[in-house]
Amino acid sequence: MWAVSTVTMLVLAGILPDFQLQSADGDSATSIAVTAALGAGAFGLLSAIFWPLLVRLLLLVPALVLGLLVFFLNGSLLIVALRLVPSGDSEAAPETAVIVAAVMSAVASATGAALAVRDDDAYRRRLYRLADRRRRALPPGPSSPGTVFVQLDGVGHDVLLDAVGKDLMPTVARWLGNGNGTGARPTHRLTPWRTDWSSQTGASQLGILHGSNHDIPAFRWYEKAGREVMVCNRPTSAAELQRRAIDRTGDGGLLTADGASRGNLFSGGADEQALVLSIATKRRSRENRSRAGYFAYFSDPANAVRTALSFVAEVGREIGQSTRARVRKVRPRVSRGGLYPFVRAFATVVERDVVVAAVMGDMLAGRTSVYADLVAYDEVAHHSGPCSGDAEKVLERLDRALALIENVAEHAPRPYRIVVLSDHGQSPGETFRARYGLGLGDLVRAGCGLPVPRKARRTHSGAEARAAVRAALRRPVEEGGEQHRPSRRSSEPLVLASGNLGLVSFPDVPHRMTKEEIDARHPALLTTLANHPGVGFVLVRSEEHGGLVLGAYGAEIPLDQLDHNPGPLGVFGPGAADAVRRTHSFPNAADIMVNSAYDPADGGEVLAFEEQIGSHGGLGGAQGKPFLLSPLALSAPVDDGEDLAGAEQVHRVLRRWLRESNGPQVPLEAEPEPEDRAA
Repeated sequence: MWAVSTVTMLVLAGILPDFQLQSADGDSATSIAVTAALGAGAFGLLSAIFWPLLVRLLLLVPALVLGLLVFFLNGSLLIVALRLVPSGDSEAAPETAVIVAAVMSAVASATGAALAVRDDDAYRRRLYRLADRRRRALPPGPSSPGTVFVQLDGVGHDVLLDAVGKDLMPTVARWLGNGNGTGARPTHRLTPWRTDWSSQTGASQLGILHGSNHDIPAFRWYEKAGREVMVCNRPTSAAELQRRAIDRTGDGGLLTADGASRGNLFSGGADEQALVLSIATKRRSRENRSRAGYFAYFSDPANAVRTALSFVAEVGREIGQSTRARVRKVRPRVSRGGLYPFVRAFATVVERDVVVAAVMGDMLAGRTSVYADLVAYDEVAHHSGPCSGDAEKVLERLDRALALIENVAEHAPRPYRIVVLSDHGQSPGETFRARYGLGLGDLVRAGCGLPVPRKARRTHSGAEARAAVRAALRRPVEEGGEQHRPSRRSSEPLVLASGNLGLVSFPDVPHRMTKEEIDARHPALLTTLANHPGVGFVLVRSEEHGGLVLGAYGAEIPLDQLDHNPGPLGVFGPGAADAVRRTHSFPNAADIMVNSAYDPADGGEVLAFEEQIGSHGGLGGAQGKPFLLSPLALSAPVDDGEDLAGAEQVHRVLRRWLRESNGPQVPLEAEPEPEDRAA
């Protein structure tokens, strides 16, 4: 590697005008070669000694900033290395030093990989450099198998099968016995499961890792008791939700016995945590190292350079893809400008590389259980579509990550079983606003007789809502104040969106309002929502019937009658009634729960209340059908003919598998609360 680095430095000195290895009067070829060798050696030593210390000092720097600093710090080390060369004739302009250092780090990484191909011990040492050097090692050579859970965020069951059929995921295909080789034997089984009504990562992952997702009605919701909007991917909310789940179950989580949590919203009770949102607000300490994964990865400058270059390439790829979609007038389409290219690059490159590296380190350290979330597909599918070419490219890269994890398992000090699962799928479809010209918030305000923007007022839906209000109130709608956006008053509705699930709350009422109270205050609101063609059904509380599902043409069905008369829920398939009844039992269910329309015959499309053409969060289509891919060595998740329904049941399956592996002796799941049994 020293020799290759020396040659690389000589080549760069011949190409770059601001980088020289000789004096102005000229030196002999031997002198220049010696200078290059000394410079390359000094740079390698400085990188090995000081680079980990520099990265450790920068752990509090945001990840995107750290990625940019990598280049400048690497260039600074090169300048120092050249100053240490005895001849004193070597020099490089600062901007040139950045380029030289980046190229040399990349070449060194490639050389190290090439030299380690046929040397298992060298390969293992190279992988160890990616691991967290502060990890707590187990006794050498445990005989019981460990378990790695890899969550492919947002990848639905049918999307996975389609990708296997198109040969986009050869690793998964081989596990399922669909590889290119004849007579391939499957090593894994694929099982679909059904999400709760709130088909999103917050509810699903909390249920999977902590055994309870009680009282999570959506991705974001308003809690009247605390007068606060809770958002699952907000650090303070994630920490509170995790605390509530632990209090409810009386157990720390799936990973409490020698586990590691990587890239997740919640910790699962793991001792080792990196990039975990629920601990992001806590003061960093030995027990709380949410950014430790960054140090484990960026402590190798070659990794940092490679990831940074891939980051830049991904930004360019997204800009090119979005421009092409705009020029071709692809429909449906949402805006993909602003910071989104950088957000996508972070999710598909930085987060993936860091999390996979952390998982590799955990396996080489012999940890008993690891749970990691790869969010790349979910982020791209939201903006490009679940079945788009952009999303398929991401699936290919995720398959390569699974192959790498499988390869590392061969070098780990204990056998590992790799379980791959998803937390939800995604349903395609244009946005509610694109279809009807106004958002759910505008429709709610119009149904309440409140001022709405002129553009929304002129739409067919807005005009119908205003006509309904006039008929209900038997007076004209107040026109004043429509020329500007009115200030929010406490009596005005608060409308929140979670994919194709909308939540309407009235903050000035301390309890969950009933249908009778809503009708008395806003006589046309529920009728406007239930009869809108973009709304599938509405859930409200009724003084007479308890829970009540409202649909078009005056349909009103009590929850206890849904099994015999599903009404508007019939199109959403099996389990919809149970999911709605369970959410209705939540203390923080919104005053009005609105699920968008869904038509199985129309490609399984839904109408997102957010600006997403691939969405999840409610009922309808592929979003509610994730998958569980498990080794045949583990017991079947459920008996033949049974459904795997709800994230909490998935948690119980994963606990059972950990016990079967003679790993952590996790306790049996807590006895469900009475309201859970009733639901």
